[in-house]
Amino acid sequence: MQLGMIGLGRMGGNIVRRLLRGGHSCVVFDTNAASVAQLAQDGATGSQDMADMVAKMPAPRAVWVMLPAGAITEATVTRLGELLQSGDTIIDGGNSNYQDDVRRAQAMASKGIRYIDVGTSGGVWGLDRGYCMMIGGDKPAFDHLEPIFKTLAPGIGTIEKTPGRENRQSTAEHGYLYTGPAGSGHFVKMVHNGIEYGLMQAYGEGLDILKGVNQESIPAERRYDLDLADITELWRRGSVVSSWLLDLSAISLAEDPELKSYSGYVEDSGEGRWTIQAAIEEAVPADVLTAALYTRFRSRKEHTFAEKVLSAMRKQFGGHQEPGKK
Repeated sequence: MQLGMIGLGRMGGNIVRRLLRGGHSCVVFDTNAASVAQLAQDGATGSQDMADMVAKMPAPRAVWVMLPAGAITEATVTRLGELLQSGDTIIDGGNSNYQDDVRRAQAMASKGIRYIDVGTSGGVWGLDRGYCMMIGGDKPAFDHLEPIFKTLAPGIGTIEKTPGRENRQSTAEHGYLYTGPAGSGHFVKMVHNGIEYGLMQAYGEGLDILKGVNQESIPAERRYDLDLADITELWRRGSVVSSWLLDLSAISLAEDPELKSYSGYVEDSGEGRWTIQAAIEEAVPADVLTAALYTRFRSRKEHTFAEKVLSAMRKQFGGHQEPGKK
């Protein structure tokens, strides 16, 4: 099949490469001409702009947008709505807010343009490992484009079948799933990323406790000089806390045991916030996910005014001095 791709960054470019490897053809565009030229060398057809890309594709067209959520994706989808024809399909494979998908799908439907939202997980490793995809939107469009999703997905691989699923007919075990109407794919991916925040925070806190047991404030007989690189490697093998995130942690600690090349400043890409907003709307307690998000906020600050207030109150009610102050 043929697919248009707008956005040739780390994920967009590798999605194109995986499709090319799978025998599909791709027409690509990016504002960075060098990225277009590189993909053209790999076998894709380059374009000068979106209009040029659309002109090079026979109908019915399918164009995948792989750009950061927000204004740039909004402008790109709007422009594609002006360039494409009835029967064509727009795929948003980035991390857009699911509510934007609902609105865009309705706007495109009035023009006869089909809209699909794809929550895409796999990061920079997806070229070789494949991408886990949560897909919402127009069902006939999904059915038509399923060969694309099947090529991008990891496939069954060596993962054992889950007991009790013998009679279920689903593509889930292949690594892609149609989740329902517009927005549902990005909604599932949003919660997926919220869970990811919590998992990452749990690993981070646990490793921090392991590291901290060797500090001087701990009695000497209970101090342990633990090798975190070896412990994370150990946990990868047969432990109930093994996961791909642990694999990545083990790689990082093997390369840099003290993580000296990192400052600890942690960004959030939006999905964690949206997950908490959804939890509030649904009145679902999400203590762990909320705390993980707030910890990311905290990582970007030096001591806050709020912490100064706490320190001042401790001094007033108990005479407690801050370390280093007399």
